[in-house]
Amino acid sequence: MSVTTKADRAGAIRRTLSFTVSNWRDERPLAFSVAGCITLATLADILIPFYAGRLVDALSATGETRELGSALHALGAMAALGIVFVVARHCAWASVVPMTLRIMRRVGEGTFGRVQHFSASWHANSFSGSVVRQITRGMWALDLLHDILLLALLPSMVVVVGTVALLSAQWPVMGLAMGTGAVLYVAMTVLLSTRWVAPISRISNRLDTRVGGVIADALACNGVVKAFGAEAREEARLGDALGAWAVGTRRTWMRGTWLGTLQTVVLWGIRIGIAGVAVLLWWRGEASPGDVTYILTTYFVLHGYLRDIGMHVNNLQRSVNELEELVDLHDERPEVRDAPNAPAIVPGPGAIRFEDVRFHYGAHATPLYDGLSVAIPAGQRVGLVGPSGSGKTTFVKLIQRLHDVAGGQVLVDGQDVAAVAQVSLRRRIAVVPQESILFHRTLAENIAYARPEATRGEIEAAARLAHADAFIARMPDGYDTLVGERGVKLSGGERQRIALARAFLADAPILVLDEATSALDSQSEHLIQAATERLMTGRTALVIAHRLSTVRSLDRILVFDRGRIVEDGAPAELMLRSGGLYRALVEQQSAGMIGG
Repeated sequence: MSVTTKADRAGAIRRTLSFTVSNWRDERPLAFSVAGCITLATLADILIPFYAGRLVDALSATGETRELGSALHALGAMAALGIVFVVARHCAWASVVPMTLRIMRRVGEGTFGRVQHFSASWHANSFSGSVVRQITRGMWALDLLHDILLLALLPSMVVVVGTVALLSAQWPVMGLAMGTGAVLYVAMTVLLSTRWVAPISRISNRLDTRVGGVIADALACNGVVKAFGAEAREEARLGDALGAWAVGTRRTWMRGTWLGTLQTVVLWGIRIGIAGVAVLLWWRGEASPGDVTYILTTYFVLHGYLRDIGMHVNNLQRSVNELEELVDLHDERPEVRDAPNAPAIVPGPGAIRFEDVRFHYGAHATPLYDGLSVAIPAGQRVGLVGPSGSGKTTFVKLIQRLHDVAGGQVLVDGQDVAAVAQVSLRRRIAVVPQESILFHRTLAENIAYARPEATRGEIEAAARLAHADAFIARMPDGYDTLVGERGVKLSGGERQRIALARAFLADAPILVLDEATSALDSQSEHLIQAATERLMTGRTALVIAHRLSTVRSLDRILVFDRGRIVEDGAPAELMLRSGGLYRALVEQQSAGMIGG
């Protein structure tokens, strides 16, 4: 294994443990309560064998040396220690429950919040199902990690140190034997777990994440799967992913099995060695039968903790691996971030300006925009036209600040979008996408998503403006009807009308329409077109046009080609330009050479 791999593994362990401890700091009272109570319970557990030995000595005494008081004293001490053990252990577990739940909730909310703020490019390159799996699996890994570190490994360390110290005080050779055996066992367990089991466990976790992504992808696109009769194909795809997962997981489990066997062999070796030393001390007259009982009982307690240490170290490594992906999400910084103390955008009429903008996607060497400058006055209705990939959609995304520019400025009402809070900026822009995606919530909630504080009357008024009220009235629960995942219970036209109603309710000064009537049937298209015309009145409207017939009534057309605005003017004016790109596109569509 390379040095780099070892360093990466050690770094992952440090990051996950540091992440866990940092969350404990916010729960200090409960964390100290858990650690203190479990330590007290463990100390009581260590002392019980000592009094068990004294009880054996009292019971084995004969003749005049027999004393009932000594036996009862030892028995009473054992009973008291047992009560302390039970009460302290209960308090430790009772404290870890609220602490863990609060941390799991905080981490889940925090990670989800960070993921939501990641760039559009990040989400485009990620499986939503895999991300969900990373977050939920990481949350449960935190639960297991708390139990291991606070309720398992901490008392195990207390037992090892405590028993070795107590035995060394009376029989140094016994303390040395027990201490040496414990150290060798723990070292072997940690070494094999981190260097042998962990690497393959990390691979199987990634394969598990991939399985979640494959399932989520197929279920989210179930309509497409059914349309092409591809159920068997998707099952085969999942079968391939599960096959790889099974191979990786089998290797992980088998290495864990072999490690468990080696741990058992070592523990039995320590047990026989300790028993042999105890017999030797008895033979030399340095230990009474009660002392031997004390030594063996102490070792049995230690044996249980050592055996569990092996399991806990294995679980620790597994939980670290499972938490690692969540920590990666937590540590990743959003590509598009608000400036420190960024103010909310000052409300304005919706004027837009690009000043010498340079932009490229990701690691692309060639920029899409290089020195793009254009001004759109407030209230102007502008069509964005051009071949696929020419830069129309990117133009709108930069106004929303879904990406940051590499040079120049994008201004809304004279304010650099990079200098204001993203939330305030996007609330000034209403978007109706070409493909309307709805939440699996009620129709009313989907319409009100643009303005959650809206009243039912305002929601219904927006639905009427979008001509959605008629089909909503036919729904079994009206506005309280659940629409299914991504709005699957509605037709394409119905989903589009809900998206339009959402835009009406938003009442934002800037409106973006991505061919907003493309999913509507001809009967309702003219009604929606009329409502859209009313919606655009008095607003800055940007219409991404695929069917050029929809932009003939607009004030202005911007024609994009390879990231440049090659034509700019009124539709009628552009149609008069011989050899112009806009005119060529219109003629091609009219001739049926290209589709919308």
